[in-house]
Amino acid sequence: MQQIARSVALAFNNLPRPHRVMLGSLTVLTLAVAVWRPYVYHPSSAPIIKTIELEKSEIRSLLPEASEPIDQAAQEDEAIPQDELDDKTENEAGIHEYVVSTGDTLSSVLNQYGIDMGNISQLAAADKDLRNLKIGQQLSWTLTADGDLQRLTWEMSRRETRTYDRTANGFKMTSEMQKGDWVNSVLKGTVGASFVSSARDAGLTSAEISSVIKAMQWQMDFRKLKKGDEFSVLMSREMLDGKREQSQLLGVRLRSEGKDYYAIRAEDGKFYDRSGTGLAKGFLRFPTAKQFRVSSNFNPRRLNPVTGRVAPHRGVDFAMPQGTPVLAVGDGEVVVAKRSGAAGYYVAVRHGRTYTTRYMHLRKLLVKPGQKVKRGDRIAISGNTGRSTGPHLHYEVWINQQAVNPLTAKLPRTEGLTGKDRTDYLAQGERGDAAAEPKLSSLFLLKKPAHTDAGFFFCAWTTASLHYLNKILRHQTLDPAWKPKKTILNTFLSLKNPSAIRATGAPGLVSMPLRGWRCCRLPSAILFWGKLAVWPGV
Repeated sequence: MQQIARSVALAFNNLPRPHRVMLGSLTVLTLAVAVWRPYVYHPSSAPIIKTIELEKSEIRSLLPEASEPIDQAAQEDEAIPQDELDDKTENEAGIHEYVVSTGDTLSSVLNQYGIDMGNISQLAAADKDLRNLKIGQQLSWTLTADGDLQRLTWEMSRRETRTYDRTANGFKMTSEMQKGDWVNSVLKGTVGASFVSSARDAGLTSAEISSVIKAMQWQMDFRKLKKGDEFSVLMSREMLDGKREQSQLLGVRLRSEGKDYYAIRAEDGKFYDRSGTGLAKGFLRFPTAKQFRVSSNFNPRRLNPVTGRVAPHRGVDFAMPQGTPVLAVGDGEVVVAKRSGAAGYYVAVRHGRTYTTRYMHLRKLLVKPGQKVKRGDRIAISGNTGRSTGPHLHYEVWINQQAVNPLTAKLPRTEGLTGKDRTDYLAQGERGDAAAEPKLSSLFLLKKPAHTDAGFFFCAWTTASLHYLNKILRHQTLDPAWKPKKTILNTFLSLKNPSAIRATGAPGLVSMPLRGWRCCRLPSAILFWGKLAVWPGV
């Protein structure tokens, strides 16, 4: 150590004098800074905190321009009116449901409902399989009072269901395997006092009635069904030890005023009509003809900067000039059109049984409660009424009584099945052994209306008459063995047989009694195809 010290001293003495002065000064300064400790005053009592109260006008200055006051709470008169079917279509208290569709991921689904990314990351850490959601699978979840995820249920298949419950360190997964046998059953009935009571009499549970109403929501208003309307429902039920464990709706057929309506489940969990066309009516993403700047985003966890309390913002604010036309984003029925204290003039539109949209701070209303609207119809003029910091439109989207982000929510689209998916869908009615259990084709066995036979008899009579006229105009001698009644009957039976129609086609059937005379074939073909187009069952 002494040798090292001597070497350092020798090297220092050999340096030029200016270098030795500078190096010595830096060494002394470094040691001084290292040993210096500033004096800190520690008060014996708690410091005095002065609370400054702000006026409401001053609080508004903390908000972005063209928005609502951050301390604004939803009022009772802004609630969406409920009707007699809402009790049958609502889920259990606090439970939110979602069916996975094309392009969905766990984060994209939960984000649109305002669930924090921290919760989503904890879920993914609990089960990596959640990163591979498949089309048609169902997710359901509940939230805590603070808006955090409490429980998530993932129906992977009919056999396996996984549940994720919140713990102190994240989420705990449990898996349940179903051991029962799935059996298909068809339940038929006729509407009496109401569809709900008639469906119960037919053997449907409350949950099954709810699924039927939601499946048919885009085609039929169940409040307007009439006495005598018929329905046929195909349910798949899991039976264990003779008891019903759970069920799934496979298809519905409803006949109202002589017209048939269908909703049939496909592999993707959505419902389509008999030809594979989607039932949902498409929505617009924005409620205006042009896109405007977003002045305040959807935020169910928004904090009041003054009080520190949660003040959810359940919609999106678009800054726009007063007088901008506001459009209905989808087909529906106006359930609210009035003035409310905080919302100003506002409109609420119900779309089926699942979706509701709300439009607030309007200047003028163009619709009335109970009015039917189509996608793109003008329903109001934007303004600055109610509690507002500037001209804007507050727009909300609710799915199953839950506010979602209008900019990212999965909205209905008008679509249908194509390619192999459509082929498989059309073939599912023919699958299985008819003697084993009911299948989709059993939905199509409702009694045909009486006017069907009368219409076909008219076509047969017209065809036979044209045949007789053909003979006269061509100066042909009628066959003594020709019997008009028998010809009409045979033609009637041919037209009544759908398989014969598909096998032979209209030209063959029409030309049988009208060989050689083209001018008689055309009116007969028109009559034939006209009746064929309205015959329910072909």
